[in-house]
Amino acid sequence: MAVIERCPWPGTDSLYVRYHDEQWGVPVHDDRLLFEMLVLEGMQAGLSWITILRKRENFRAAFDGFDPLRVAGYGPEKVEELLQNPGIIRNRLKVQGAIRNARAFLTVQQAYGSFDAFIWGLVGGVPRQNRWRTLAEIPASTPESDAVSKTLKQHGFSFVGSTVCYAHMQATGMVNDHLVTCFRYTECARMG
Repeated sequence: MAVIERCPWPGTDSLYVRYHDEQWGVPVHDDRLLFEMLVLEGMQAGLSWITILRKRENFRAAFDGFDPLRVAGYGPEKVEELLQNPGIIRNRLKVQGAIRNARAFLTVQQAYGSFDAFIWGLVGGVPRQNRWRTLAEIPASTPESDAVSKTLKQHGFSFVGSTVCYAHMQATGMVNDHLVTCFRYTECARMG
């Protein structure tokens, strides 16, 4: 049986491997999923992605399927309810940031027609095809993610530092950071 060569970062954890093989690096143009990933990347700040990934279904349930319209309407009672939910990250600033981001998201949608048009417009509309050979080559942030971060902050978003923005860009296929030896590199490049 042939061994599939993939990026080494998911290790052997089946959830992580499935995320790598099926989602990471795939260009996303669905506003709801873009919002979900923005919230999850913000929740990850200071934590590992696998921690967030393991709680993803809990987050989906707690945040009404990441419907930005519903999340934007959350008030103090809902914040307190979320802070009691052991299935998610119970950080007040991050929870409040998710609500603030939902409101900013809706404003951007109205101004640009969709969040997709807005965010992909910041990167020229086409995924960057990097050609990394080792994990050590992959940056935590880039001048492009610096610019995305700055623009999102100007539109009222929080928890969108350059590193969070670069992780969002990787996860949603704005950049293809699969190693060139990974079986997903060419597949994701074709999708771009």
